[in-house]
Amino acid sequence: MKLKVVVHEAEEGGFWAEVPAIPGCATQGETMEELLHNLHEAVEGCLSVDVAEPKPDERKRILEISV
Repeated sequence: MKLKVVVHEAEEGGFWAEVPAIPGCATQGETMEELLHNLHEAVEGCLSVDVAEPKPDERKRILEISV
């Protein structure tokens, strides 16, 4: 999966980044290397949030897809 990330230079030094495709997914790092590491962890954490399992009925189906 590829995601676009917006990287900002922080006023106090270092960097912070946000992932527009995943609302609320953001992180920071003192160096670009640290930022990239933290971004991987942040995206993984944002995508692994536990959500209540939907209940299927006669009008809806549950599908699982890979992207």
